[in-house]
Amino acid sequence: MRVVFFDFGFTLWDEERAWTEWAQWLGVSTLDFFSVLGGVIEDGEHHHRAFEVFRPGIDLARERELRRKAGQSDAFRPEELYADVMPCLERLHAAGYRIGVAGNHFADFAEKLRKMNTPIDFIGSSEEWGVEKPSAEFFARIAEVSGVTAAEIAYVGDRVDNDVLPAKAAGMVSVFLRRGPWGLIHARRPTAAEADIHIDSLGELPGALEKWPSR
Repeated sequence: MRVVFFDFGFTLWDEERAWTEWAQWLGVSTLDFFSVLGGVIEDGEHHHRAFEVFRPGIDLARERELRRKAGQSDAFRPEELYADVMPCLERLHAAGYRIGVAGNHFADFAEKLRKMNTPIDFIGSSEEWGVEKPSAEFFARIAEVSGVTAAEIAYVGDRVDNDVLPAKAAGMVSVFLRRGPWGLIHARRPTAAEADIHIDSLGELPGALEKWPSR
């Protein structure tokens, strides 16, 4: 194993503030919004469905632009990276791994991450690549940009459907991170057991990778 790729939302970035502000923009209570989101996750629907419940036919791209004009943004802020992110990345970097981040997020999220002082070698997004997880093309793109075989890559994410299963199908080492709304709900799914490695925090990741047989 030579490369470790990470999902972004609820893996590296704590999205709670961004989702809370969306609820405020839509004029609904945070409790109602997160309750609906939990149901959407449980049913395996796309997260856009949570917005459509409260505003049928919503155009999220247009709403993002309206929010931007109103001085609001759902983009991540550097201080919203989980506390265990930088120590984990630094330990992996020191151990000789190359590090990547690629998930279903906007291009401006990726651009902001590139401007930060982090030991990350590869950064991509579904918007930039024109393909979303769980598509096999997305994971093939990860192998392409990193220049190694799929078997030499570990992919870390909080979702069974978008991260664990497609990464494993692509031939990568799949790492399931049990945190955030998707991670906590998906941990109850029988298919969560298919992950090669299970962790509850990124602090556990370097040690878990060291113990992986192919390392």
